[in-house]
Amino acid sequence: MSDGDRDLSPLDDFPFHQTSESLAHVATSDRNFYDRYYFNVHHCTGDLFMALGVGQYPNLGVTDAFAAVVHRGVHRVVRASRELGSDRGDTSVGPFHVEVLEPLNRLRVLLEPGEYELSFDLTWTASIPATREPRQFLRRHGRVWMDSVRLAQTGFWAGTLRIGEDELAVTPDTWWGSRDRSWGIRPVGEAEPAGIGGNGGVPPTFHWVYAPMQFDDFSILVIAQEDEDGARVVEEAVKVFRDGRPAESLGRPDLELHYSPGSRDVKSAVVTFAGRAERVRVTQLLPLHMAVGSGYGLDADWRHGMYQGPDLVVQQVVMPAPEAAAKSGMFGITERLSRFDYDGPEGVRAGFGLFETLFIGAHRPSGFGDWLAVAP
Repeated sequence: MSDGDRDLSPLDDFPFHQTSESLAHVATSDRNFYDRYYFNVHHCTGDLFMALGVGQYPNLGVTDAFAAVVHRGVHRVVRASRELGSDRGDTSVGPFHVEVLEPLNRLRVLLEPGEYELSFDLTWTASIPATREPRQFLRRHGRVWMDSVRLAQTGFWAGTLRIGEDELAVTPDTWWGSRDRSWGIRPVGEAEPAGIGGNGGVPPTFHWVYAPMQFDDFSILVIAQEDEDGARVVEEAVKVFRDGRPAESLGRPDLELHYSPGSRDVKSAVVTFAGRAERVRVTQLLPLHMAVGSGYGLDADWRHGMYQGPDLVVQQVVMPAPEAAAKSGMFGITERLSRFDYDGPEGVRAGFGLFETLFIGAHRPSGFGDWLAVAP
């Protein structure tokens, strides 16, 4: 019997098992299995946007974390990585910690102070019930490329946040944010060998819009993923009420996207819903170029799940925000703090949240007919 067969997790003392394995191991041997927390934090004045995450990659033996923030024209990232070990209940990565205070309602996230320009101790409280999003399942050349599920929520933040020389008191009246909790299969870790299924093949076309919109008395969660012809691979629009009323499906989300010239950056948008009266106008406030420094694919030496060695590694990345935008380019993941102006049966509402877009390859409905096409 190998040492790996003997691995036990403290969670094995609880009746949570789904397979004959210890909870130190997942049911699939796919290298790309992941299990991740993601949060974003923003001030409702539009002057700051931060995203952070902690991920585990059981079949790669790695856990890592990041926090990325744009504030006063500076892009800052702190990131950490260590070997995972058998205790998957340990959600710390060096100075990063995630604590589940009340499942599906309250969580605490910490980045302990260190020799870097960012630290925080923040508690997130949900504004709406946790909502399970549609499962994402895609095959590529016969292999499962993505098979994941997420729960999503909007909420409020309280605590303290240090960015550079600024010490900020975070209070739930003006500090909002959303989170997702996702797990399954998606490309992670080191590049795979070249070939039809590896990095030698052409990546799939990916047109993605994700928008958790938070208002005072409800939130609207929108997903729209399309292929190059505009066919919806995944879609959902749901209104989730803060008072606990049953969530209301809004049907197919229709997107009117307006781009900055010479780019694929969405500067504004209008979201409507087939056969419904609701209409949401989206105004972009502040971009956060997630692909720079945080592990979302552009850095050859740091990707989510990439092994950084046997010892804990903690690093910082700091640069002017325009430099981060230039490094991100056309294919980098950019999350945008946005204002949402809603008009519907509940009346007029102003809200805030994330409006995320990612366009890789051709997308003919928007006029991006080839990989390098940009808006006129």
